[in-house]
Amino acid sequence: MNKIKKEDREQVIASIQEYFELERGEQLGSIAAEQLLNFFIKELGPIMYNQGIRDAKGLVEEKVMNLDEDILALERRVGRNFYR
Repeated sequence: MNKIKKEDREQVIASIQEYFELERGEQLGSIAAEQLLNFFIKELGPIMYNQGIRDAKGLVEEKVMNLDEDILALERRVGRNFYR
């Protein structure tokens, strides 16, 4: 779950360092910031991934339901209703 592009990882590490500086008045080195990032990835990554899966599942179910309705709307009447 530690598959973040190098550029993105560097950007997040810089954001963590900036947060600590602005919000807490603390200097945080890049190693400490990376360790904090790794901790959050390990702890929050699965939770966020699972929520993404649930969101995708709901979206697919909604699309399938709409598709089912669209397909059923294409059905034609059966029988001898020539004069109606």
